[in-house]
Amino acid sequence: MAQRVRIQCINKPLRSDPYRHITHVGGLNADRTRWKLAEEEAIQGIKDDRWQFYVSENGLTADVIIAKSRYGHEYLKTEADGERPDNLLALPECP
Repeated sequence: MAQRVRIQCINKPLRSDPYRHITHVGGLNADRTRWKLAEEEAIQGIKDDRWQFYVSENGLTADVIIAKSRYGHEYLKTEADGERPDNLLALPECP
């Protein structure tokens, strides 16, 4: 059974470029230590049923899913929650 994990930060090569994909996702463990995964590792962890990622902001939670670009590239995005189309991209930069 997949462990439910909150993503609290991301890394992108250029924050202002909407066409550059996320390279890493990260967050805090229960003991307040930081974790960080390459996007490819996170995608594989979802496929292997190790992790189920989500983001949460202002009391709203959106699950993170695997999507495919029109060129076949897999990437992470949040399920539509009717609030914000960019829940994942709006997260702060990971240290």
